[in-house]
Amino acid sequence: GEVIDAMLRAREGGAPALEQAWSVLLATLEWLADGWRRTDAGIWEVRGPERHFTHSKVMAWVAFDRGVKAVEAFGRDGPVDRWRSIRDEIKEEVLERAWSEREQAFAQSYGSNELDASVLLMPLVGFLPATDERMVSTVAAVERTLLRDGFVLRYVARDDGAVDGLSGDEGVFLPCSFWLAAVYALQGRHDEAARLYERLLALRNDVGLISEEYDPGAGRLLGNFPQAFTHLELVNTAFVLEEAATGTHLGG
Repeated sequence: GEVIDAMLRAREGGAPALEQAWSVLLATLEWLADGWRRTDAGIWEVRGPERHFTHSKVMAWVAFDRGVKAVEAFGRDGPVDRWRSIRDEIKEEVLERAWSEREQAFAQSYGSNELDASVLLMPLVGFLPATDERMVSTVAAVERTLLRDGFVLRYVARDDGAVDGLSGDEGVFLPCSFWLAAVYALQGRHDEAARLYERLLALRNDVGLISEEYDPGAGRLLGNFPQAFTHLELVNTAFVLEEAATGTHLGG
């Protein structure tokens, strides 16, 4: 999903049409036509059992969605009807199997009640509007369960390692906190979005670099440093906040 979304954005930004790039897209979607059904280790590469992670399925949806858009926008040749069908099938399955009735939220994986901040990407990639009642409820569940001092955990770690195969705790995960700020903006919660974004910016060091995680209690940066993932989401969220304020963000 990330790769094909990047390819589409590059073309929309004026990059030349390269046959090699289109061949990569075709080969990727050909594998993904069956591959999306597999279990995996998810965005966080957990060491626990593989499962059907919600984020993984959503990003498979992104891949087919962007493939369809590439054909529609640039007239490329591809099995677009098949891609539309798979895209619709993935969405239907996610909406049915990733929802936790207990938490009233999209869960980390199918059949689970565990929450995971990666589901905040669903409106950011265009899977569902941020104002959809299911996303509003999911954000409320994230706030209720994953917030620490106003920042966002990836998920709640368990001492027995049941969630990710590891014991112990970790800091708040800064890319996830940027995602929440972006979703706030898309929900029209502009003041909350701006406040969270400014708090995150304030964590940067004297030369503007920021890490993967943060310890709110000790007030120190943790994990990989500098973390490109965090810097990327800092920039992406800036665009979302600006576009949401002007009503130009369409998602994905």
